[in-house]
Amino acid sequence: MTLDLDHSYLTEQGEVRFGVAGVGPPLVVVHGTPWSSYSYHFLIEALSKTHCVYFYDLIGYGRSEMREGQRVSLDIQGQILAELITKWQIENPIVIAHDFGGAISLRAHLLGSIDYDRLVLMNVVAMAPWGSPFFAHVRTHEAAFAGVPNYIHRAILEAYIKGALHQEPQAETLDNLLGPWLTAAGQAAFYRQIAQADQKFTDDIEPLYNNIRCPVRILWGESDAWIPIATGQRLHQAIPHSEFFPISKAGHLVQLENPQDVLVKITEFLA
Repeated sequence: MTLDLDHSYLTEQGEVRFGVAGVGPPLVVVHGTPWSSYSYHFLIEALSKTHCVYFYDLIGYGRSEMREGQRVSLDIQGQILAELITKWQIENPIVIAHDFGGAISLRAHLLGSIDYDRLVLMNVVAMAPWGSPFFAHVRTHEAAFAGVPNYIHRAILEAYIKGALHQEPQAETLDNLLGPWLTAAGQAAFYRQIAQADQKFTDDIEPLYNNIRCPVRILWGESDAWIPIATGQRLHQAIPHSEFFPISKAGHLVQLENPQDVLVKITEFLA
């Protein structure tokens, strides 16, 4: 399925590209880093048979605008998600979130007063501590990383993405994951979003998880080398009445590595 992000919304940080597929109850998917809406292509095709699926690339990611001086941190992303849901004029959507998308959707809900019908969290950034030595190094030396030769940047990026996966990706999948970050603007944007990643944007909502106002189902790739499954279990304990399901044969990018099992758990939850 080709994702047509043929609509746009202008924010203070630039143009967000989004698409809509299917007819039915509203459902929003929110990707994380360093991904794009492409990471949901299997789920979007399947879920659009029964739902109206809204998908978009975060500002500074994918096919949305990337520019120098842009703010792409989690607080901004949460505000933009709240703006988009308001623009789309949908009430109580189902939300499916992965990685940074978890913090983004939780901020829009807990701080932005956006209500959800149900919330699916997959291998999300939501519990301290998170980040890595690589994140810290980029934060200190962002300009140096942004200026490395293209072939070095590609090698860094490819090694980084493969580190998230439990299995070797197919060439087409890898190309689609790498592509947005390989342009001149994309290279700078890749290191920009890492440099602006700050745990304070989850620290300020973590004490509020018992105030979540909708049913929550947590799915977690058993072999996640970025955010261990134990973190997902801690998140489950922090969110009252949440459900937790491990997903086998998957690392961090669970919706691409084992989409069939993920889809089963999502459709069960939505039934």
